[in-house]
Amino acid sequence: MRLRHTWAIATTVLLFGALTAVAQASSKDSGGGTSAPVSATGPSGSTGLTGATGATSGGTVPSLDSNLAPIDLAKGQSPTAVYSGPVFELTPLGIVAYSSLTPTDATDVVDGGTTATASSSSGSSALPKLLVPGNTAEEVEVDGLKLAAAPENAPTVVQDIIWTANKIIGRPYVYGGGHKSFKSHGYDCSGTVSYALHGGKLLKSPLDSSQFEGWGASGQGQWMTILTNAGHAYIDIAGLRLDTSPENDPAGLNGPRWRPLRPSNSGYAKRHPVGL
Repeated sequence: MRLRHTWAIATTVLLFGALTAVAQASSKDSGGGTSAPVSATGPSGSTGLTGATGATSGGTVPSLDSNLAPIDLAKGQSPTAVYSGPVFELTPLGIVAYSSLTPTDATDVVDGGTTATASSSSGSSALPKLLVPGNTAEEVEVDGLKLAAAPENAPTVVQDIIWTANKIIGRPYVYGGGHKSFKSHGYDCSGTVSYALHGGKLLKSPLDSSQFEGWGASGQGQWMTILTNAGHAYIDIAGLRLDTSPENDPAGLNGPRWRPLRPSNSGYAKRHPVGL
């Protein structure tokens, strides 16, 4: 009996030691860092050209602890920070380094105003589908137009929303624009948000700012957050703000544009697409 009891104790000690060793090994594998939220549906690592998928200049990477994309301008962060990192383009032949062509016709005439267009480096007349490494979208100047480059690690739906929104950047602000139809010569605030979400197949018909207060899920999202109240709506996507209002924007221009995050979103309800 005493021998059997001693053997049981020894077995327990050995098992505990083995579990401790495994736990320590797992801890070492983590590197002691945190990772930004990514989705298996996004083309993470597909460029293979920069070897970097972390924070980019001028942006803030969502942290594992919060699991949320930033919607407020970080304290001390400049709203005029200029991105100077690598830019890539998704083409029919794959992802390549983006090379802007010299535009021959840099404006597209629309009723009530003009909107600049940009050339794809593949020679296509379509807007380029721009990508930057990491988890944060960046504003990139292309042929005189400031477009958003989607994060390489973002889910495909997020990238599609960003690329769709690029199509109306620079169009005039028109009250009610984008509500009768997604196609309009100009857009108001909720019409702009609706147009972008429709590009990701998340919205079948346009909504106004009051309707957005009950759309999707409550709170801040992992990749995008709609800020809305009865009078206004805008959307923050992966660290950039898509808005028609020049509020907190050094450029001071109206109409659909990519803008810096605001220092505060006080007075706005937070909504986000389910799962994003």
